[in-house]
Amino acid sequence: MTTLTPAAAAARTGVSIDTLRYYEREGLVGPIRRSAGGRREYTEDDVFWIGLVTCFREAGLGIADLRGFVAILRAEHPPQARVAFLRERRAALEQQVAALHRAMEVLDEKITYYS
Repeated sequence: MTTLTPAAAAARTGVSIDTLRYYEREGLVGPIRRSAGGRREYTEDDVFWIGLVTCFREAGLGIADLRGFVAILRAEHPPQARVAFLRERRAALEQQVAALHRAMEVLDEKITYYS
C-alpha cells in the first residue's frame, strides 16, 4: 500500500499540515496510521476523507456538523440517515445562496445608482 507523508498529503489535498492534524484531533479523519518511527502515514482513503471534509467545510458545514456526519458514518446508520443529514445541509446551503443572491442584487442596484 502506498502511503504519503504529511507534507505530501497536505500538497495533494490543498490544506496545511496543521489542518490535517486538526482534522485528526477532531476525529474527522483517521485514525491516521503511524510508521514504526511514529510518523504519520496517509493512505489514499485518508486523502479521500480529507477531500470530503474540506469540501464540506467549503460548503459551510461547521465542525459540529462534520462530527455528526462522521458519527453517522462510523455507527453504520442506514443510508437514509446519511441522506437526511445531507439533505438538511443542502437545504441550509440553498438558503444561504438565496441570501447571497439578494445581497448581490442590492449591491448591483447601488452600483447602478451611484454610477
